[in-house]
Amino acid sequence: MSEAQQKSCPEWRIMLHGFVDNELDSVHTAQFEDHLAICPNCRAEMERVRAVRKIIDQDGIKWKPPEALRAQVLSMLSFEQAAVSSLPLPRQVPVWRRILDFIRQWSFVPSLAALGAGAFLFINAPSPALLLQDQIMASHVRSMMADHLTDVLTSDQHTVKPWFNGKIDFSPPVSDLAKGGFPLIGGRVDYIGDRAVAALVYRRHGHVINLFIWPAASAAETTTVDDGYNMKQWSDGGLVFWAISDVAAGDLAEFETLFRAAAKG
Repeated sequence: MSEAQQKSCPEWRIMLHGFVDNELDSVHTAQFEDHLAICPNCRAEMERVRAVRKIIDQDGIKWKPPEALRAQVLSMLSFEQAAVSSLPLPRQVPVWRRILDFIRQWSFVPSLAALGAGAFLFINAPSPALLLQDQIMASHVRSMMADHLTDVLTSDQHTVKPWFNGKIDFSPPVSDLAKGGFPLIGGRVDYIGDRAVAALVYRRHGHVINLFIWPAASAAETTTVDDGYNMKQWSDGGLVFWAISDVAAGDLAEFETLFRAAAKG
């Protein structure tokens, strides 16, 4: 997707691939179709994605590399073999040498493209941390677009906390931070990182703060900015917490401080 489109349609960028794969519910599908009707950039991007999917889904696709590339790779391997063959080998053949021997015995014409594509995907694959952040941002945006911020709508923390019983396999800490300027709106169950998580919803001067909570090992605290959203992550008591909002970074830091203090109190 172009840089201009990413800046102009960040929330729709999250939904585009789900729309192409028919993974959106009826509400989000209708919303995205309405957006496509007025956004030529997203329509063009959708067609590009569909064209790539159509090519990938074809059976028996083989990409033949240029002969010059094949010759260069064979030449480099021959040079490498000549260089290492003059050195004494240890009693156990190193892993890299066994890999080299395997590649030499491979049929290069049909496999170079697959080898190159595999290396490209490995090098350019996003890290698990980035994938998790993308899911958190998508859930935050989706909760506001679908007007489904809460499953239980109340500022009473003594109502929200027991509401999660039987819906998730842990008990999240719940605190109303209205005195600090972060009133509790309610809570819901969401799905992030292949598991059900608790989502607590707060407001700050009209801005929504989603706080996602689930059991996880302790991790280093992080602060992230992505597409105008501030995100903070911390761990406590065997749980991991991810707060996300478009409030100022200082406000989100203050929210973290107040929530952690209330949870311990």
